[in-house]
Amino acid sequence: MTQPTARPTVLAVIPARGGSKGVPAKNLAQVGGVPLVVRAVRACLASAEVTDVVVTTDAPAVAEAARAAAEALGEAARLHCVQRPEAIAGDTATSEAAVLHAMDSYETAYDRSVDVVLLVQCTSPFVTREDIDGVAASVAREGADSAVTVAPFHGFLWRDGSAVEDHNYGVNHDKSVRPRRQDRPEDLLETGAAYAMDATGFRTHRHRFFGHTALVRTDPARVLEIDDPHDLARARALAPLLDPAPLPTREDIDAVVLDFDGTQTDDRVLIDADGRETVAVHRGDGLGIAALRKAGVPLLILSTEQNPVVAARAHKLRVPVLHGIDRKDLALKQWCDEQSIAPERVMYVGNDVNDLPCFALAGWPVAVASAHDSVRAAARAVTTTPGGSGAIREIAAWLLGPTLTTSTPTASTPTK
Repeated sequence: MTQPTARPTVLAVIPARGGSKGVPAKNLAQVGGVPLVVRAVRACLASAEVTDVVVTTDAPAVAEAARAAAEALGEAARLHCVQRPEAIAGDTATSEAAVLHAMDSYETAYDRSVDVVLLVQCTSPFVTREDIDGVAASVAREGADSAVTVAPFHGFLWRDGSAVEDHNYGVNHDKSVRPRRQDRPEDLLETGAAYAMDATGFRTHRHRFFGHTALVRTDPARVLEIDDPHDLARARALAPLLDPAPLPTREDIDAVVLDFDGTQTDDRVLIDADGRETVAVHRGDGLGIAALRKAGVPLLILSTEQNPVVAARAHKLRVPVLHGIDRKDLALKQWCDEQSIAPERVMYVGNDVNDLPCFALAGWPVAVASAHDSVRAAARAVTTTPGGSGAIREIAAWLLGPTLTTSTPTASTPTK
């Protein structure tokens, strides 16, 4: 009988010195209200590929912030802090030296060999779990020797050549030719955020790039390295746009009110020759609604459509329904009054412009991924799943936990 292959040990190393010439105490500087070292720790601990995280630092305050972040996530056992020796803690010390020392310290302390080692930089504040998963998986599971995050780059690079006869010249283009963007080969910019290396190869080469290097693409909007106060100011300005909005928990919500068309369906209607309408709904949404109901969360379906299909679905789900409603916000307010529920404790889930008045009333307006742009912009949270494809199940998982994340098939609900 074949024995299952042991999961490789994937160690993410976060170098975080206490000092910096460009930005004093840079790794404790806050972006989006969160210290840079904490942002990196959170991203690494969220990775499905990373088994353990090491913060290598010469500053007790940095170590303390990292440990507190891990404890807050319930991941204290996976976070380790290593005291970086003075010899590799100065401005001229390389990141490779810090990673090698951290890897050796981890293996000695825990008597465990590292298979893949990552270098994750605090100075890239918008590194994501997906970035870290990507480089780690490239080496741990896909056969690459090393990996790096890159982003598409379409700029024309110039070099100051005033010291030579040719003077200034194009680096990635012939300055006498100006091809259109679509006619030029795509360049890829190293983001500086995340790297992964086969541990044995890294010890041999003592450099982050060797053998086959996988290129893991990331969103160019997130490419920013903090080296000076201007970079830090830019990061702080971008954080409200790039940081994911916090998702609501059960403690935030006293009731969930659901639109129907486009939220529990894909917003399409099938009409037969006799004019009878059928819509497609997702069984996973039904499971999520049942779980919310079982958890004691008050539910309501609120729809402008006066349609038997809405009532039929609500009856099957055993959820109260108000449909054929012109002023959904007034109906929502009246329902809240009758249920003695504060509107600011209500999650309202919608997809189109007729939901916006309810968004203004509810404390937690939520848009499905397929919602109109104006609705997505007005929402406090947006699902990753479109309406009719399991978006309500996703919302139930926000409130009740990750056991509801398995997808289930689609079913059709006919009009009665």
